[in-house]
Amino acid sequence: MMPCVLMVSDDPLIREQLQAALIPAGFEVRCADTAEQAEACLSRFAVGLVLLEARWPDALALTRAWRERSEVGIILIGEEAQRLDALECGADDFLTHPFIPRELLARSRNLLRRVQHAQPVGQPDTHLRRFADWTLDTDRRRLKACDGRETLLSHGEFQLLNVFMRNSGHTLSRDQLMDQLRNREWMPNDRSIDVLVGRLRRKLHDDPAEPELIITIHGAGYLFTAGASLAA
Repeated sequence: MMPCVLMVSDDPLIREQLQAALIPAGFEVRCADTAEQAEACLSRFAVGLVLLEARWPDALALTRAWRERSEVGIILIGEEAQRLDALECGADDFLTHPFIPRELLARSRNLLRRVQHAQPVGQPDTHLRRFADWTLDTDRRRLKACDGRETLLSHGEFQLLNVFMRNSGHTLSRDQLMDQLRNREWMPNDRSIDVLVGRLRRKLHDDPAEPELIITIHGAGYLFTAGASLAA
């Protein structure tokens, strides 16, 4: 069964365009034009994907809140100038408006597949990787601190951390990082790599002024210093 898509916008024209693209393709679509309605839909229905209009006043705050507590896929729709703010707040993807319906469908389907693949299926957590004072659960995309507190990673943060762990001790240029993240629906660029690094540093409590885990090598790229190993 196709997961439910929650469309959050107070613009009737945007809602009409999204419904016209999604419903004929078999998606179940729910609509909300307030934060309260959006929260109610998330609690009542099995929402797999949120499409959120970026210019909406509460868009970035909601994106940040949902990313901290939920696995739901989030695509923001807006102007190109809003892209970095959306990604920095934890959106999985960004679509510029006006959009092409076929592109919307492709991005929605791809993100839903990744979200569904990341959901736990009731089996013991066996994919645990340890580095420094952290444990990464690769099944659930969660970082666990030594005090037991857990933090959910967005798809981009999770992919970037995996790239760093595979290349621990080696400096990676932005071009090399972009090449290894090329399968993301939003095409990474120099600035989006820096945004992801900043988000990942915050979640790893890695002081950007004096980082210890993700070191900036000026003129060269980034160096991940912690070796990773399978958890015992």
